[in-house]
Amino acid sequence: MRIDGVIKSWNDERGFGFIEPTHGGQEVFVHAKAFRNRAERPKIGQFVSFEVELGPGGKKRAKNVEPIRVARSSRSVERDSPAQWGTATLFAIPAFLVLFVVVGVLWRPPLLVAGIYAGVSLITFIAYALDKSAAARGTWRTPESTLHGLSLAGGWPGAMLAQQFLRHKTTKAEFRAVFWGTVAVNVVTFVALCSPMSRSLWAAQ
Repeated sequence: MRIDGVIKSWNDERGFGFIEPTHGGQEVFVHAKAFRNRAERPKIGQFVSFEVELGPGGKKRAKNVEPIRVARSSRSVERDSPAQWGTATLFAIPAFLVLFVVVGVLWRPPLLVAGIYAGVSLITFIAYALDKSAAARGTWRTPESTLHGLSLAGGWPGAMLAQQFLRHKTTKAEFRAVFWGTVAVNVVTFVALCSPMSRSLWAAQ
């Protein structure tokens, strides 16, 4: 059975990369020898059709890879473009900083909260970097649930910076939707926990 996908990463010097299936799921390792037409160099973002086989160690890898031409609507391109997500990132982090300052002036949350955001964001950025490095080497990947968990815990600013600076996890629509959900939940939780109502509830207990 043939599967359609897009080349997510490619190391031209070493002759391998990873294909992200359009239907979702784990990225599939692909070697330069798997391409039927070796005259054309693979490129990141190129749409391909391929079959799957088990390589050494039982890991999936692509075979009989062929480039395909996919007609994408302007709306689809606009939705999945990293530049669009980059615009949202440029807005989201400064907006949260303004919100944090306002909450700090009104309700004076502990300074530890700022430290938690900074620390977890740093850990999240490192997790993204390690995951991208693992993808390039074809080794064990960081589960997406772990990345989302770190974002939910307050590391989403670091995740946003990693997505843009490292160009990692910027095109998969399902991942992006869950990620922005973790951002929304974290921000709402932050405001709720810092509010006077929350403090009165804790005091009543």
